[in-house]
Amino acid sequence: MRATIIHAPGDIRVESAPEPKIMAPTDAVIRTVAACVCGSDLWSYRGVLPVTEPQPIGHEYVGVVEEVGSDVSGVEPGQFVIGSFVASDNTCPICQAGYHTSCQHAQWVTGCQAEYVRIPLADGTLVATSEQPAEELIPDLLALSDVMGTGWYAAKAAEVKPGSTAVVVGDGAVGLSGVIAAKELGAERIIAMSRHESRQKLALEFGATDIVTERGEEGIARVKELTKGVGADSVLECVGTQQSMQQALQSTRPGGNVGFVGMPHDVQIDGLQLFFSHVGLRGGPAPVRAYLPDLIDRVFSGRINPGKVFDLTLSLDEVAEGYKAMDERRAIKALLRP
Repeated sequence: MRATIIHAPGDIRVESAPEPKIMAPTDAVIRTVAACVCGSDLWSYRGVLPVTEPQPIGHEYVGVVEEVGSDVSGVEPGQFVIGSFVASDNTCPICQAGYHTSCQHAQWVTGCQAEYVRIPLADGTLVATSEQPAEELIPDLLALSDVMGTGWYAAKAAEVKPGSTAVVVGDGAVGLSGVIAAKELGAERIIAMSRHESRQKLALEFGATDIVTERGEEGIARVKELTKGVGADSVLECVGTQQSMQQALQSTRPGGNVGFVGMPHDVQIDGLQLFFSHVGLRGGPAPVRAYLPDLIDRVFSGRINPGKVFDLTLSLDEVAEGYKAMDERRAIKALLRP
């Protein structure tokens, strides 16, 4: 099969690789219908995360089940499925508490920018749709495998409530999905922080009520101005830098909450500052599996259209251009069709 391999920073290739096989009775193999490039993939592409040897890459996928192990009973060949980037059993106490990415038997799923993918713990990880989706729904469903679920977790962790004011720090696919989530959870005012016109337009389409173009101290001051000096009830931090975290913490009112889902890089938090701020802080890898049934229903009913974050569609053979376009911010998110 064809699969995407990262050899070194900036070096993405499509190569021939062995087709995945059932290795454990709880495995499934799926034929990939669509995959994509994630903002977190760019950390390796840019050399922020080390790449010491060639390795498969990609963790977002939708597809059709080709084969299942002998212990798999929840999905069957021919079904269209969506899964998380972390395989989970969906039965352990941590999963039952809603934190599937910290499952006691968790396994990271990778190598999904390929024609076929092996999914461990298939019964706990994969969710089948009730029918084969229409072609136009594929991007929306693909978004659920990571960015929409991650944006949803950011909003839940920030405790977005009906009638509240939410701020979204970050205008990538996760941040834009966070705008959708804040709207769905009932936020009355949604302030999106963005400097890019195309992303601002999409944020407004998704439900943002205000756009803040300033960053750093100026961005914090602008949020305070918009909230009459109080700060936001909920802030979704969707970037993962020192500046974005400080912007999130200082834009939140005392007693408010920050949900952080941007993978942190060199982020330092002042304990004394956090102590006196009375701001709650919760985050981590999003437990996407917990939200999949609900989000699938919202896509099929037409309530949400997160697939609009895909503004570049390429064949798998063109994956290197997808990475380059996202790295240069010419694209929000690249969708790949094997």
